[in-house]
Amino acid sequence: MLELIEINPEKAPQMTVIWLHGLGADGHDFEGVVPFLNIPSHCQIRFIFPHAPYRNITVNMGMRMRAWYDILNPVLGLPGEDQSGIEQSCAQIAQIIDKEKTNGVEAGQIVLAGFSQGGAIALHLGLRYHKSLAGILALSTYMPLLESVHTELFVANQNTPILYLHGQADPVIPIVTAERSRQKLHECGCNLTTKDYPVAHSVSPDEILDIGTWLTERCELVCQSFGSDRSIDKAAS
Repeated sequence: MLELIEINPEKAPQMTVIWLHGLGADGHDFEGVVPFLNIPSHCQIRFIFPHAPYRNITVNMGMRMRAWYDILNPVLGLPGEDQSGIEQSCAQIAQIIDKEKTNGVEAGQIVLAGFSQGGAIALHLGLRYHKSLAGILALSTYMPLLESVHTELFVANQNTPILYLHGQADPVIPIVTAERSRQKLHECGCNLTTKDYPVAHSVSPDEILDIGTWLTERCELVCQSFGSDRSIDKAAS
């Protein structure tokens, strides 16, 4: 199992968000964002921030850093991607999803989120996971192994809500790269919502508020779907 950080709600979680960091960062990268999401008290959400393992990164002259997979080409999304590294990381995140069941949280109550390289893993795994998820949050990212999604998409996750946010001036993952991924998601019939912000390779304050609103909506819908034992008492919040 990966090392990870957990932020737990006051009561039993109604939903879990597994949030993956970008290349060279660690699980602490988005830990500080949680208070700024303005999640209302009637939503009991557990946040899990895993640390990626250390890898040698080819485009960074072989430097060793936390990464979900190797980057072999500075132009992302081209053939020759590190498929084995991507699949290894997806298997490790799938372990976390499976383990959440012991905490009373089913796959349908889990959102996969990620920034940059972490978002690539969230998209890759989220579309292929063998059970329907509550949502996929893709931030400043792209979809790796783009051409395989048609044949590997798990039908239960075709309707999983995807919120795909990007910076209009992103120099690391240009918005044209994100648009190729979005187009492929549209072709696959995915439930996709997109929005762009006037920022570079980062998450803006407005974006954080939009994420918080979306996660709140996902939590409320999850509670409706999973019955009265997880219903939300808004009057008490």
